[in-house]
Amino acid sequence: MHYPWIAALVIALLLLPGQAMADQEQPSPEQLHIMGWVERVEIQPEGIQLKAKMDTGATTSSLNALNKEIFERDGREWIAFDIIDPENAQNTVRIEREISRYVRILRHDGNHQRRPVVRIGLCMGEIYREAEMSLIDRTQLTYQALVGRNHMKGLILVDSSRTRTQTPACVPPDLPITDGKPSDEDMPDMDSEQDEEDPEDR
Repeated sequence: MHYPWIAALVIALLLLPGQAMADQEQPSPEQLHIMGWVERVEIQPEGIQLKAKMDTGATTSSLNALNKEIFERDGREWIAFDIIDPENAQNTVRIEREISRYVRILRHDGNHQRRPVVRIGLCMGEIYREAEMSLIDRTQLTYQALVGRNHMKGLILVDSSRTRTQTPACVPPDLPITDGKPSDEDMPDMDSEQDEEDPEDR
């Protein structure tokens, strides 16, 4: 006589430890930092502070990038770009980063847009995290920076009724409080492109 419920019970018991570990890895709301949907963030190590939209609907963060220039350094592909000086809108500030990959963004009109992606360390309140940001001209949008889920996951809870709740005051990024070096998941093959929805202001 077969007892299928026994097999189901055994499978359920085997899955319980894994589920318990997954629950432990998920932070509780009390452990998250509550921020508004607009916050001042600081680009590290340059120390440039920008107003940013905290967008839980965006997979990857995005940063204003003007006058982009791709070049090679030590056999790797880098990019230099300008952002508008937050202290003087008539000036720009030059930033250089190594390109980690390219992303293919699906625009609202159905067309695709190819963007370079770099890793940027952001200071958000007392939190520092280095993660990817796609580079795009955002001068026609309200904010130069859009902070997506990759910078906020497991750390920040966004309160849509609040803005500018705190100023950047994180521990310097040379201390071991970041998410560490990018994992294989964070750093896909440079030659591969992944589709993402347009994270611009909606």
